[in-house]
Amino acid sequence: MLRFAPSPTGDMHIGNLRVALFNYILSKQRNEPLLIRIEDTDKERNIPGKDQEIIGILHLFGIEYGELIYQSNNLKFHRAMALQLLQNKKAFNCFCTPETLDEKREAAIAAKLPYRYDGTCTDLSDAETIDNPNPFVVRLKKPDHAIEVHDIIKGDSRFEPDDIDSFIIMRADKFPTYNFACAVDDMLGDISLVIRGEDHVSNTPKQMAIREALGYDKTIEYAHLPIILGEEGRKMSKRDNASSVKWMLEEGFLPQAIANYLILMGNKAPTEIFTIQEAIEWFRLDHVSKAPARFDLDKLRFINKAHLKMMENKELSRYVGFADDAVGALAKVYLDEASTLKELREKLAAVFAPKVIEGEFAEPAALLREAIMQAPYCETYDAFKNHLMVQTGLKGKLLFKPLRLLLSGAEHGPELADIYPMLKDYLGEIVK
Repeated sequence: MLRFAPSPTGDMHIGNLRVALFNYILSKQRNEPLLIRIEDTDKERNIPGKDQEIIGILHLFGIEYGELIYQSNNLKFHRAMALQLLQNKKAFNCFCTPETLDEKREAAIAAKLPYRYDGTCTDLSDAETIDNPNPFVVRLKKPDHAIEVHDIIKGDSRFEPDDIDSFIIMRADKFPTYNFACAVDDMLGDISLVIRGEDHVSNTPKQMAIREALGYDKTIEYAHLPIILGEEGRKMSKRDNASSVKWMLEEGFLPQAIANYLILMGNKAPTEIFTIQEAIEWFRLDHVSKAPARFDLDKLRFINKAHLKMMENKELSRYVGFADDAVGALAKVYLDEASTLKELREKLAAVFAPKVIEGEFAEPAALLREAIMQAPYCETYDAFKNHLMVQTGLKGKLLFKPLRLLLSGAEHGPELADIYPMLKDYLGEIVK
């Protein structure tokens, strides 16, 4: 089984969506189920409703999964396994106060040494532990050997015992730390492959040490995806609008185009434009670049435009707020100057909005409006144009400028001959 494990603490980041997409693709390739695990044990940071928002985004992107669980429901297992580790002397209660630990950490910094837990509570007797009334955390005993990690993307790495240290697995409030809950949940879920961001690289040996201490000997494969850099070459943060999937959707980028771009980033693909289902046929984790991927909004616009052009006219019409093939065809004409649904909606809104034309073109526009309202049905633009010229006596700039404003609501845009075939059935509504 594979798993995607988001936290409901904010908008979904494009890096998280990329992780979800890769997990989905690999689950299909391996014919293994995909588990969605909402990691909600950090009660203070959880935002109400974000879990449903995450699930909604997964549905929108066509990411199918077999099971949905909430990490908080596994709390009884986290506590039981922590107790097992204590009983087996693989973990210990630590009564060191935060103030004492801070002092030791500052002393290490002053001495220009890496801070490591000094083992103060590692070998306390049962009596010293049981009779101690002070708050305590539970720490995993530092492993006595190096932990070796094979990463499908990054290759092999080795972590010495001091790199892993005697880290906390249960806080004083009796809730698990991230690494402990994650390690236990991956065991419970029978996870075979973990695909996640490279910010988790240092967590992997700790989670492997936890499972080893619990006697779990099944090998879990790992693949850590490189970070996504912003257009300026820095790691994308929540302050970058484009880092938010929600923002991208609101800006009018199609889910299939966003997925196409995120799969393509830092990857080898047989073609630039594809669907998720097509990617399942050729995608390989070991072809993903080890280097950070740089986000390029212009590239995403290009891909989005390509997917908009591939849409059926009727489907595109619905996306921009109409229900007619002709409007979908009209939207595609505007793709020469627009690349998102938001931009297309703005263009089409101007076409169908009431037109108030002032200045030098006010009088010609009034003549044209009257002629259009009384005109017979004209199949071609040339017939329509000739009729207007005869009825109004207008020509040149005084004909075409106000006519463009009446038909498109803008001074510039596609050739009138290109948009007329889609407008001819709506002329009365358009020029009102």
